[in-house]
Amino acid sequence: MARIYPFRAWRYNPAQVSLQNVVTQPYDKITPSMQQSYYQRSPYNLVRIILGLPELFDNDENNVYTRAAQELNAWRANDVLVQDKEPAVFAYSQQYRVPGTDQTLERKGFIALGELCEYSQGVVYRHEQTLAKPKGDRLRLLQATRAHFGQIFMLYSDPVHTAEKLLFSKPSAPHAEVVDEYGVIHRVWRVSDPATLNMLLSAMQDKKLIIADGHHRYETALNYSKEHAPKAGSAPRSHESNTPSLPQPAYPEAAAMMTFVNMDSEGLTILPTHRVVFGLNGFDTEKFLAQAKAFFAVQKLPEQADAAELQQALTKAGANGSAFIAVTRTGKYLLQSTPAAIHAALDNLAERQRKLDVVQLHKIILEKLLGISEQAILDQTHLRYLRDAGEAVQQVAEGQADVTFLMNPATLDQLREVAFAGDVMPQKSTDFFTKLLSGLAIYALD
Repeated sequence: MARIYPFRAWRYNPAQVSLQNVVTQPYDKITPSMQQSYYQRSPYNLVRIILGLPELFDNDENNVYTRAAQELNAWRANDVLVQDKEPAVFAYSQQYRVPGTDQTLERKGFIALGELCEYSQGVVYRHEQTLAKPKGDRLRLLQATRAHFGQIFMLYSDPVHTAEKLLFSKPSAPHAEVVDEYGVIHRVWRVSDPATLNMLLSAMQDKKLIIADGHHRYETALNYSKEHAPKAGSAPRSHESNTPSLPQPAYPEAAAMMTFVNMDSEGLTILPTHRVVFGLNGFDTEKFLAQAKAFFAVQKLPEQADAAELQQALTKAGANGSAFIAVTRTGKYLLQSTPAAIHAALDNLAERQRKLDVVQLHKIILEKLLGISEQAILDQTHLRYLRDAGEAVQQVAEGQADVTFLMNPATLDQLREVAFAGDVMPQKSTDFFTKLLSGLAIYALD
């Protein structure tokens, strides 16, 4: 059972700050240049909490995490952040242009608390592996601030669109509107009517949830919740509510802030994440292609083809099966899978895994042909991930990489099949566009 809760959010006070100047992209999507830009926008920009700049003499008592807690406490004390008087959820709309096209879409969902469940309970499903280092970083921030600042991106299935009908059927002016650095229009409506909330929460109870983005934060919050679970026989520690008819988490740490999006609605876009391989010892294009022909049909592409033309060729080839484009310093090549050879090479994997482009690339090309170990891939020793195909191709031309592999995106159906089977994809298998802004609402555990 998926348990969803309204909550008394802390939000930026419009009398003190402009929301445009203080919200950010998720912490793991903030580049160093974006981090500097956010710092310059406002002394109250959320980056100072979720991804603070280190200082020269940082130590155990004074560091990015302790300063984050100090900032949060000061902003709350000075009414930069104010808390809603009534529990609510937030209808959340994102209107965006699909990168590389003229198509405009709108993704609709809602922000609420979601109960943290073990994967074994069959309520929440993952689709990617996690790493210890990012979880350690997020745990230290959670321990210091005792608050959640961004939302874990959750998918669910509802062909009758119950939540959308409840939350978006009556047009009204949004309570907040922001345009981010990618031109995406984010709109938020606060919904506190108890009858509407109870219908929404009831409709979500039978849903299974897939983590689209935020695996590290989810597992961090889950572990933190288990550490703070009340001892047997102790009194419950729920937040006080001015609306007793609305459900609450059993204790504050038992839930985290999430955005729930219906997989059956329009507006979901998954972008490819291209692989840039560098630092190989004596990489040779002809030797690589000779080895690749055991598993792929290889076709040389026009040398003058730019990134857009390469992606068009890849999209067309991908309609007939798994395909990649390898860009080296001596040429550009389309690689199309030979099903029998792929099946034989990956016979230890389930069919749903074998047919994934990203699995074929990692297991056959990166590990078998290029000799990059699974651990080295996890550590990104010889690997960079880029969304922009032009940049990925350019890094080869500039000598920053040995070979770039352009990819087609995974599909929503593939993600659903893998997740519900209890499997995982390699890291960076999905890139949902657009991202959820951090700072639209804050869930404080204290």
